Amino acid sequence: METSSIVILDFGSQYTQLIARRIREQNVFSVVVPCTASIDEINSHHPIGIILSGGPCSVYDADAPPADPAVLGLGFPILGICYGLQYIVHHLGGKVSSASKREYGHAEVSLLDTKPDANPLFVQLPATMTAWMSHGDNAEALPPGFHLTARTSNAVAGIADAARNIWAVQFHPEVHHTKHGSELLRNFLFRICNAKPDWTPEHFIQSTVHAIREKVGEGGHAICALSGGVDSSVAAVLVHRAIGNRLTCVFVNNGVLRKNEFFKVQETMRNKLGLNLVAVNASTRFLAKLAGVTDPETKRKIIGNEFISVFDDEAARILRDTILESEVGGPGTGSEAKAIAWLVQGTLYPDVIESSSVKGPSQTIKSHHNVGGLPVDMKLKLIEPLRDLFKDEVRRIGRDLQMPEEILQRQPFPGPGLAVRILGEVTPERVALLQEADDIVVTEIKAAGLYQQIWQSFAVLLPVRSVGVAGDQRTYGYTCAIRAVHSEDGMTADWVPLPYEVLKKISDRITNEVHGINRVVYDITSKPPGTIEWE
Repeated sequence: METSSIVILDFGSQYTQLIARRIREQNVFSVVVPCTASIDEINSHHPIGIILSGGPCSVYDADAPPADPAVLGLGFPILGICYGLQYIVHHLGGKVSSASKREYGHAEVSLLDTKPDANPLFVQLPATMTAWMSHGDNAEALPPGFHLTARTSNAVAGIADAARNIWAVQFHPEVHHTKHGSELLRNFLFRICNAKPDWTPEHFIQSTVHAIREKVGEGGHAICALSGGVDSSVAAVLVHRAIGNRLTCVFVNNGVLRKNEFFKVQETMRNKLGLNLVAVNASTRFLAKLAGVTDPETKRKIIGNEFISVFDDEAARILRDTILESEVGGPGTGSEAKAIAWLVQGTLYPDVIESSSVKGPSQTIKSHHNVGGLPVDMKLKLIEPLRDLFKDEVRRIGRDLQMPEEILQRQPFPGPGLAVRILGEVTPERVALLQEADDIVVTEIKAAGLYQQIWQSFAVLLPVRSVGVAGDQRTYGYTCAIRAVHSEDGMTADWVPLPYEVLKKISDRITNEVHGINRVVYDITSKPPGTIEWE
């Protein structure tokens, strides 16, 4: 099943992911590829239109992101955004120069050409609109064939060459700060690219199930790295729909799960999703590897590597105990390597973006155990059916799969678990403290009716001890930080102003019930400049 798409060339903009989101909100599939993608790679995505993203560089910088100028002559409709406009000007014979006055933030844009037959990009947009600017360079001279379609008081804001079907704006229509930005993108999709709004959850499910069946083959088996969260659960149900009982889900207790999580997840996955589940208590194994480790990146990579090692062991055991005897014909047939060849993971698009620059020259923020901690000699091949989706898209897919809301509404939980919420060394004592404190946070957030309104809410154990008093005795206990954030997809986040009475209840319960913690603080940092997790 081939899906037509809008291909977004990523030149490193912090907003590239938002372009993809805004397009998908119109039920049109979009895919982000590095600006260095070859023409063959671009064509492999069956584009009906191409968007050139913004970026932090000047076209004259020595390290300006490279892209094949031949993309401008492929014949597909093209929309350049910010740096994308400057790239078009620079490579088609115009001139880009340093602006005498840079524009960052809100700007008033005058649209000079809004007639449908002349400029379908601006149809039904007001003559003047507020837009979000973020550029230092300016288009000084337009390439042959182009004309000015919009401007601010300081700079060129829009250009077009209708004959070549190339359109560009200097502002960012993908951000909420640009009024009528969504209408502009809709015009590009439906008036210029003639896109069809047919990329729906049902379409995604059908095409993904078909692709998984093709990849795994008729006799292939897979194991799924199941955490009990939204992502891995939806991934498991998708793969189960594709290959049925040839999927075995493996849920690992890595020693840094939430309180009672190991038992709750088993019950939910077996009784409510009907999945074939194997539970592995490897807590001692993981905690031994983490002993003495304080660097957060090292923690993540240790957990990622140990996960794969556990899965390799389980694949061999499952093969030996069940699948080999029932389907291959008994031990010693030499089919072990082929019978279980696939590992399913619930990796999401933000995981990929933050872990590497494969989608463009964006800086690595942190590695996720799903994509940043895998060993190079891993024996299992990966299936990541949700790799190009955002969290809200995953939930929509889950609803179309008729999964229970109690699973779909679970707040995100990091793959490395509480290990990245315990700053400093991870020890059994510290894990036990954080489990109790975190359970209180989640319980009180739910009791206040706020759980489903918040993206994430949790506790963090700090390697800070302070003097306190309990009764008539002096205490010297740890500090616990509470974190609650609103977010749309995990790429940015705002801290939540929890009601004082909720904070007071959480603080009172932690300091009274969790012996070893005597101080509670509240984190009011947004992302950026912080991240959602502390490590």
